[in-house]
Amino acid sequence: RWQKIFMIPLWSKMAVFWNKMFLTIIVLLIVLFLDAVREVRKYSAIHVNEKAANVNTNAFDHIQMKLFRSQRNLYLSGFSLFLWLVLRRTVTLLTQLAKGMASHAALETQVNDATEAAKRYMAENERLQEALSEKGSSKKKESAEATDEKLKKEVEHLKAELQMTSDALHKANNEVTAVKKQSEGLKREYDHLMKEYERLQVGSSGWLYEHDDL
Repeated sequence: RWQKIFMIPLWSKMAVFWNKMFLTIIVLLIVLFLDAVREVRKYSAIHVNEKAANVNTNAFDHIQMKLFRSQRNLYLSGFSLFLWLVLRRTVTLLTQLAKGMASHAALETQVNDATEAAKRYMAENERLQEALSEKGSSKKKESAEATDEKLKKEVEHLKAELQMTSDALHKANNEVTAVKKQSEGLKREYDHLMKEYERLQVGSSGWLYEHDDL
């Protein structure tokens, strides 16, 4: 399904600019994340100073609001940066898996064709051997032996090609298995990080409630 989606002409045109777009968005998210870190540190220090000085309630609430916004921007930019990296890795693995499956299907077709050709040559070889046994003429016998020797060489050549194709198919199966394992590991890592994100959200909400009470 993903392979069919990636073969859409519009996606093929966008793929040319994919790396440039990815790097541009990465730089933008990093800048936003660093700016959010700076804002959090700035307003955290001001928040502590204003709280210690017991200033006007409105000014304290204003500083607390800016601190909350900076923390929100920090979470949004940080997890957006992380999820963007996860998205690129996922697309890369899906592309590799689609190519591996396509090459696997092509190798299977080649193996089947080579097997059928070997069977046909062996059947023809058997028919020639039977015809050779029925004919008593030495001249025809020599000609049939030459043909039989030629067919044997062709059968051996086809067997060698069949072995090479089988090895390539085995290698492709190993590559597809490795890509599937990488995809499963990425999914587990993504689920773990999403749980961490939910835990951080709950902790951040509790911290904000405590400071609101103050």
